[in-house]
Amino acid sequence: MVSKTSKMGGKSAVVVGGGIGGLTAAVALRQVGWQVTVLERAAKFGEIGAGITLLSNGLRCLDAIGLGDAVRGSGLPMLALGMRTPAGRWLSRVDGDSANLEARIGTTSIVIHRAELHRILRDALPAAALFAGVATTDIIGGADGGPAEVRFRHQDHDVVLHADLVVGADGVHSWVRAQRWPDAPAAVYSGSTTWRAITTPSSTPVTEMSLSWGQGTEFGVMPIVDGRTYWYAAANADEGQRYPDELGELRGRFGTWHEPIPAVLAHTPAQAVLRHDIYRLPKLDSYARGSVALLGDAAHAMTPNLGQGGGQALEDAIVLAAAVGRAGSVGTALSQYDHERRPRTQAMSQTATWQLRFGQQLHSPIAVALRNTAVALTPNRVALRAIARYGAWFPPTLDSQGE
Repeated sequence: MVSKTSKMGGKSAVVVGGGIGGLTAAVALRQVGWQVTVLERAAKFGEIGAGITLLSNGLRCLDAIGLGDAVRGSGLPMLALGMRTPAGRWLSRVDGDSANLEARIGTTSIVIHRAELHRILRDALPAAALFAGVATTDIIGGADGGPAEVRFRHQDHDVVLHADLVVGADGVHSWVRAQRWPDAPAAVYSGSTTWRAITTPSSTPVTEMSLSWGQGTEFGVMPIVDGRTYWYAAANADEGQRYPDELGELRGRFGTWHEPIPAVLAHTPAQAVLRHDIYRLPKLDSYARGSVALLGDAAHAMTPNLGQGGGQALEDAIVLAAAVGRAGSVGTALSQYDHERRPRTQAMSQTATWQLRFGQQLHSPIAVALRNTAVALTPNRVALRAIARYGAWFPPTLDSQGE
């Protein structure tokens, strides 16, 4: 076994977690002049998720690091959206070309394969900055806002990185949060589980985004590039429940629902189906302690009902980089970051939970009928304003300093 110690020149950050939020933070921190290393537990960098929807707030964050055009070029703009019953009756519907829809909603929206977004972010970083297959063991120091040491094992070596900033972007069950926020509440199971997949190309591809609500169930479809469809399903379920044939289970649950749901299931390979229970994180008292900051799901994991989990991680990353780029000390920067991000994300998390409970999780036929009637009677402009307010956020300017 060989022990290695690395001390990076200039201001240095270690990002724990190589997902979309962590990679965005790394790109943004490099843009404001920091040396960055990204640590990922998985054997290689990649993204196993299916699709992701980005509103204007997320796209503006990607514009701030020079990647917005690449992401738009790899995604598909949303041209229509609506809500339906299992029989196919529209409860609400808005359609039109992208410019008109953007004018009506007040925000742009695209759907992109998570793996493609991840690749674009990853390609913006030097290979030497990316460590996969990492077993992170400890963070030493940094409690007073000064430099810390991150100790981990990589390819049978013990490695120590000296960092002025440590970013925990390692998900809902964050190792960084568990170590530096030992008194924080654990993630809570929401009561719902979700399945996701991307279909193979179809000769009759889905052309509009829709969400269909049943009793304690929902099914969403979203077109992506090349005639494929990103879909997800959710249902009330016991935590940890699994089936030997998840796709077969889905066909049993949703096979008699309206088209294109049976068609997208027919174009889905069994091995493409991902299943995860949905967790949320109770409110933390701070997203920063000393020189350690949390972002994305590690800070505010929320249910996916607003479609803003990824967008909020992108916002976190840009705000964090802007703060450390302009502040005189890491402690001051992280205080500003926490002050700006915690109210918005925690309020959004609470709203998402409310949407889950009074949306997909409603099971009683009477409650479902009342919900559907309320949706059908709500003017489109009111529903569109609710979507638009999440996209109506503008990132701070990053002062580009190179390296």
